[in-house]
Amino acid sequence: MILAIDVGNTTIQGGLFDGETLALQFRRMTTPGISSDEFGIFLRAVLRENGFDSACVTEIACCSVVPSINHSLANTFTKYFGRDALFIQAGIRTGLKLKYANPREIGADRIAAALGAVARYPEQNLIIIDMGTATTIDVVTKDREYLGGAILPGLKISVGALASGTAKLPQVEIVRAEKICGASTIEAIQSGIYYGTVGSIREFCAQISARMFGGTQPFVVATGGFARLFSDCGIFGAGIPELVLLGVKTALENNR
Repeated sequence: MILAIDVGNTTIQGGLFDGETLALQFRRMTTPGISSDEFGIFLRAVLRENGFDSACVTEIACCSVVPSINHSLANTFTKYFGRDALFIQAGIRTGLKLKYANPREIGADRIAAALGAVARYPEQNLIIIDMGTATTIDVVTKDREYLGGAILPGLKISVGALASGTAKLPQVEIVRAEKICGASTIEAIQSGIYYGTVGSIREFCAQISARMFGGTQPFVVATGGFARLFSDCGIFGAGIPELVLLGVKTALENNR
């Protein structure tokens, strides 16, 4: 089985693939300074409590945007699973044509999401939107050319910036705003965050379609923790929560 790990700024997500089937999915908070023993014990416990033996893991791949813990992660995999993990980084075989001035600048999560989208929707022009700590928008052509994209502050960062950068605006819960015109300060912030995000994503998709694809609309794939809030807005063609894990698995298969 393949153990795929996606280390984000806020959470670590994991998946255990049995062939093409995602047999197990789990997550925990990303902890700065996490030790190899702490993470190894966590992984073994998660597998055990869900009916899997750690010995069933034959391959491991990892996508991380937190370089400071990568050394601990690598030690975890060798110590607790007896395996060297593939880390998604510049120089590995992705199967994508990276049309980026400096490919080393591309976040591992963006590459993994692109790989996952291409694996699920081959031979299509794609816009991939990952709504996590940051919101990333990436563009891949049907010929597997990764053209780049855009990075926006995520919803949580935006809410936090309003609260920390002003004297009176409070922290608010991030929800699907029912009112476009909020009748309280909290409702007004929730409306601004929600509909501002809807508007920005729609505009990016429209501009990408017009400028990169001659007006032809690419297929839009969404992932990330906040994507579900926008599932009924008519923006996305599909929402795939496990998209990055699928891309991590694809990267491993490309580098066997």
